[in-house]
Amino acid sequence: MNGIIIINKEAGFTSFDVVAKLRGICGQRKIGHTGTLDPQATGVLPVCLGNAAKLCDMLTDKDKEYVAELLLGVTTDTQDTTGRVLSEKHVECDAGFAVRAETAIMEFVGEYDQIPPMYSAIKVNGRRLYELAREGKEVERKARRVTIGEIEILDMQPPVIRLRIVCSKGTYIRTLCADIGERIGCGGVMKSLVRTRVGRFKLEDALTLSQVQRLKEAGEFEASLIPVDSMFPECPLLHVQTAWKKLTDNGNAFLPIHTVEKKTFRDGEWVRVYSEDGSFVGIYAYDSERLWYKPVKLFM
Repeated sequence: MNGIIIINKEAGFTSFDVVAKLRGICGQRKIGHTGTLDPQATGVLPVCLGNAAKLCDMLTDKDKEYVAELLLGVTTDTQDTTGRVLSEKHVECDAGFAVRAETAIMEFVGEYDQIPPMYSAIKVNGRRLYELAREGKEVERKARRVTIGEIEILDMQPPVIRLRIVCSKGTYIRTLCADIGERIGCGGVMKSLVRTRVGRFKLEDALTLSQVQRLKEAGEFEASLIPVDSMFPECPLLHVQTAWKKLTDNGNAFLPIHTVEKKTFRDGEWVRVYSEDGSFVGIYAYDSERLWYKPVKLFM
């Protein structure tokens, strides 16, 4: 089976747990997810099956949307409520609190340098940071530039503030919550997190693992998969003539005259390439210097 399924990850599961359970449901090994969600977090987790697994690196680049609850007045070693409490501070909810809090929150819109948390899967000298953290070790981490596209305050009932956040890949919402709490001056941790969107994939289109199981039992699972080629709707189409199918079968470049359309495009422009019978081959890019199409990613 080849295609993408959008999972609504439930709390308590790691992203790898989801993949393992889907392997059991589907009976196939080649499955990959497109961006880790913490066990505490819920929401959208696109999962790629079969040749769609080649999409994983492409989908992780998409922007993401979250709804997070920020709990003020507490800091922990994990930057969420599951960790060991490091400090507690009374939150001064005076008349000017809402203005101060909103000002501090909105200062994070745009690019900022974020230091990844110790409890993360990033590797330093061959070791995962969370492995070192569990051993009581803390190492220096390089800040990474992330982009916060939008922050909307959905509700403010101190000490909890509910936020909608749109951000770039690689953003740790736990760390953003901790940084906001520090900016406000009382500390903060992430109380809850729901990922509501990854690129075009939305929470309302996602399925729980139990729903997937029912689809499989009803023989409807494969029909529910999102086709790989639908991920590239903006790319123009080309069909390679059957006589030249051996070129794409071997992952080789081909000339415009080898296609049904015989078209050329701008240098570097991606095109969706199909066999003459309509089966999807992959993504190619036009090379205006060599006057041919060269492969970018094949999905055969």
